[in-house]
Amino acid sequence: MKKTILYLAALLFIGCANAQDNPGDMDIAKLPKVAPGEAVATFAGGCFWASSEVFSELKGVNKVMAGFAGGNAKNPTYEQVCTETTGHAEAAQVYYDPKVISYETLVKAFFSFHDPTTPDKQGPDEGASYRSMAFYRTPEEKKIIEDAIKEVNASKHYSSPVVTQVVPFTTFYAAENWHQGYYKSHPDRSYIQAVSVPKVMKMRKAMKAYLKPEYAK
Repeated sequence: MKKTILYLAALLFIGCANAQDNPGDMDIAKLPKVAPGEAVATFAGGCFWASSEVFSELKGVNKVMAGFAGGNAKNPTYEQVCTETTGHAEAAQVYYDPKVISYETLVKAFFSFHDPTTPDKQGPDEGASYRSMAFYRTPEEKKIIEDAIKEVNASKHYSSPVVTQVVPFTTFYAAENWHQGYYKSHPDRSYIQAVSVPKVMKMRKAMKAYLKPEYAK
């Protein structure tokens, strides 16, 4: 269960319990095959309900999967990751068209919606599974991330320096089916309204020029 302040933890428990009512909800989701000409990027920026929605709203993004990365445990479940013993962080894997949206723009979006200066914490969610991480697949991607961090630090937008971990990508594990697209399928849940929506709105304001038409209103 997410480590939130008491009232949010209680609200989230209700949401989790209800989410298990449909057959197949607890099955691990299947990762999509990478389409010809498609690229993949992986980021961890707190609860993956919000981060998955953030990236899905950008032009050129074809699909986003909620899951786990950065740890050593193989094929972890959500419950296992929440024990903070797997080393994994909640992450979003982004499948995108590099002819429409660049990796640099995805990194910009990544830093636009979450606080990259709070180690093992995002808002009310606490624990290493909520740490900020950017995974690179090439030296070029690593440089883009590092340059973005320098830019954020230089902007003095935050009083503390960025603590985002910049690490080489190894493996991404998909979360259960009920986590996929959770933001859209449960818009009225209290956790979504209180925690996720503000993050998405923050991204929309910062990335307005890159939003799909239905989100740029």
